[in-house]
Formats: sequence, structure tokens, C-alpha cells
Amino acid sequence: MAGPFAPFEPHGNGGPRIREIPLRLIVPNLITVLAICAGLSGIRLAFEGRLETAVLMVLLAAFLDAVDGRVARMLKATSKFGAQMDSLADIVNFGVAPALVLYAYILEGAGALGWIAALLFAIACGLRLARFNVMLDDEDKPAWQGDYFVGIPAPAGAALVMLPIYLGFVGIEPGPTLELAACVYTIAVGFLLISRLPVYSGKASGSRVRRELVIPIMLGVVLYALLLASFTWVTLSASAVLYFGFLIVSVRAYARRAAQEEAKQESGKEE
Repeated sequence: MAGPFAPFEPHGNGGPRIREIPLRLIVPNLITVLAICAGLSGIRLAFEGRLETAVLMVLLAAFLDAVDGRVARMLKATSKFGAQMDSLADIVNFGVAPALVLYAYILEGAGALGWIAALLFAIACGLRLARFNVMLDDEDKPAWQGDYFVGIPAPAGAALVMLPIYLGFVGIEPGPTLELAACVYTIAVGFLLISRLPVYSGKASGSRVRRELVIPIMLGVVLYALLLASFTWVTLSASAVLYFGFLIVSVRAYARRAAQEEAKQESGKEE
């Protein structure tokens, strides 16, 4: 007799049938579901006026959504089901949740313009994620370009767009001018998501660290975690500002690398 639920097929109908599902295949999907719960809870908390907790929930959702794929790869538990779940969760946690929390905090004061800004950011995030999924299948892309995202990644966009909230918690009170500035800023971050700006990711060549750098990196991570715990909103504000500086460094590094690769190709043709 068939049970009330369809059997879980992590690899779809075309994949291998598994009689009993290993727990390691379920863990990444649970992380994704928890990320969705955190993002949606952040929206609810924002409209209840508990904004600090709402922002932390959205950041938690973004963190969980950013690591579930890595956990799946570490556990060798990647699946078609997990990939689809992750894609659906991304638009909620990186697009919808930050936009609505920001709207509840400051954009609502700008009226229709604030709602337009929130909508544009959420839509830009969806477009960026769709483009990212399509570009994964690009086999003609040079290997070195795997070190760079095209446009800022969605998790970074979610963290950046909430900068007006961080500044508000530091002590900058919202007003008509800041509400208008927040609308412009939100739209600008949305355009950065869908832009062709090269942003260094380190995915292709950043998996190894020189031995002499291990301890300084560990100390740096600990220091950042302590600053985040002790001076949360100041640290997040500074991190967002520093990230914009990092974008400039990324563009310059990409231009240098592109010139080097072009020079190699020209020298190869001459030989």
C-alpha cells in the first residue's frame, strides 16, 4: 500500500533509485529549509517592529543559504533536488527578505518610490541568480575567469542593501532626505547585482593558503568575529563600506589579468 507521501528522490526520476536515504543527503536540504524559515521570520519581525532581530534573522538566512551548497559538496551529498531547493531559497533570502525588511525600516517613508526601489532590488536579485545558473553551463568560458563573479554575488547584495539599517542602529535617524537616499542606494545595489562588474571570488584558485599566512588569517577571522559580536552595527557598516573598496580592487585586478592573458595569446600566435 502506498504511503501518504511520494518517495524522496534526491536525483530525480532519471537518477539512481535509493531504497533508504543516507542522512548526509538530507542535511544540506535541512539547512536550506532553515534558511528560508529565517528569512521569512525576518520579514515578520520587521513588520512587528522588532527590527534588530529581523536584520539578524535575514543575515542568518543569507549565511545559511550561502553555506548549504558547500556543506553538500563536503558531505558529497549534492543532488538535483538540493539544487532546485537552493535556487528557490536564494530569491527569498537574498532578494525578497532584505528588500521587505529595508522597506519596513525606511523605504516605506518614501511612499511609492520606496516600494519601487524594494521591488527593483528583489527583481534584480532574481535576474542575477537566473543568470548565474545559466552561466554555470558555459563551457567556453576561460578557466581564469572562474575566479570572478559577474556582478556582485547575491549574498553580498543582501548584506549591502541593508546598510541604511545598520547606520540607523548606529544612531543616524531616518528622515525625508535619508529615505530618498535609501531609495537611490537600493536601486544602485540592484544594478550592481545585474551588472557585468567583475568581482573576485577566489573559487578557482583560493582553496589553498600559504603556510605562513594560516595563523594571521585565523587571528583576523577571530578579531572580526569579536568585533561583530561587540560592535555589531558599526562592524557591519564598516564591512559594507570596505566591500565597495574591494569592488574597485577587483575591477583593477581583472583588467590586469585580462591584459596578461591577452598578451599570452598574442605571444602564442607569434610562435
